[in-house]
Amino acid sequence: MNNRPLEGLRVFTFEQFGAGPYCTMFFADLGAEVIKVEDPNRGGDVSRKVGPVMLGENDSEYFQSWGANKKSITLDIKSPQGREEWLELVKTADAVVNNLRGDQPEKLGLEYKTLSAVNPALVCLHISAYGRENERRNWPGYDYLMQAEAGLMSLTGDPDHHPTRFGSSMIDFLTGTTGAVGLLASLLRAKMTQKGADVDVCLFDVALHQLSYMGHWYLNGGVVPQRMARSAHPSIAPVQTFPTKDGWIYVMCMTDKFWDALISIIGAPELAQDPRFKTGIERGNHREALSNILDTYFQKKTSAEWIDNFAGILPAAPILDVPTALANPHVQEVRMVQDVPHPERPERKMLAQPIKINGARASLQVCPPLGGNNDEILGPIRAKLRDS
Repeated sequence: MNNRPLEGLRVFTFEQFGAGPYCTMFFADLGAEVIKVEDPNRGGDVSRKVGPVMLGENDSEYFQSWGANKKSITLDIKSPQGREEWLELVKTADAVVNNLRGDQPEKLGLEYKTLSAVNPALVCLHISAYGRENERRNWPGYDYLMQAEAGLMSLTGDPDHHPTRFGSSMIDFLTGTTGAVGLLASLLRAKMTQKGADVDVCLFDVALHQLSYMGHWYLNGGVVPQRMARSAHPSIAPVQTFPTKDGWIYVMCMTDKFWDALISIIGAPELAQDPRFKTGIERGNHREALSNILDTYFQKKTSAEWIDNFAGILPAAPILDVPTALANPHVQEVRMVQDVPHPERPERKMLAQPIKINGARASLQVCPPLGGNNDEILGPIRAKLRDS
């Protein structure tokens, strides 16, 4: 119980795909009662049908990746009966989350202006592609489009090849995390003032925000960032990939201290006297020459040998594929993989919640089938309405 700090919060969510489900995942894992409101006319959250690894007819690993610890009800809030039942549920809620197109919350009455009439302390989180108050409010949009338009793809990949997206849906995940911060902040205020709010987060804004210091370099100095060979840091070196005897590693000499450690460990003390490599900036200015020199050293040993040599002294990591990354003994030591049985797959595993509270990670259980919690959650509401 000590690692369930959000226990007692009730969150209803209209969500699909990445950003919304990723946001509410944290609430569910940290103890809140998160209830997915799924449209019975459309078979529920479309993520239930996303492959390639299915878990029965209307469930999938994609859906369950962010569905653990949540509940599911089916409700058509556009119908008169469904709307009446929905407003009764809102009275019991602390928050309502959606990740619909920006023009949909107003049409569906999911914004604070409407719902505050029955629950003034309610916080409404809106996660959309482009926001709710601009000319793109009714545009559909997804993670990869944001990476493209916000300039992030222009910075990702090798400079001799085409622009590249991130390997996973990082903008969805960052938008979900950003939404969680905004929602938690507004819930804290609502608990003190009994007045809720609308919280808006959109994929495009979050993607643009990830330009961070490189965006500021351009805005204030006209410096145009470029894709870097070997996934290198834009100004400091050596911070990049290096080939080893059997693969690749990533080395990060972000300070002169780490540069000194590197040349000591690889046995190249003469590089300390080379004027081209005196500082991180100078090393960045002579990156190609430095890379050619260091390559000859790194190729003498395997990745594992170099990591053993650097351990606890120099920031470095092996570059692994997904199977090898998940088989990493360190992953097992920190218990980042958890057994979470599913009726269709009793031996099923999941990545664990990254937040630990008092040394413990959240325990996980699968999201039930579509409408699996109707009797528990809608049953009392329907009985109340029948009796009134």
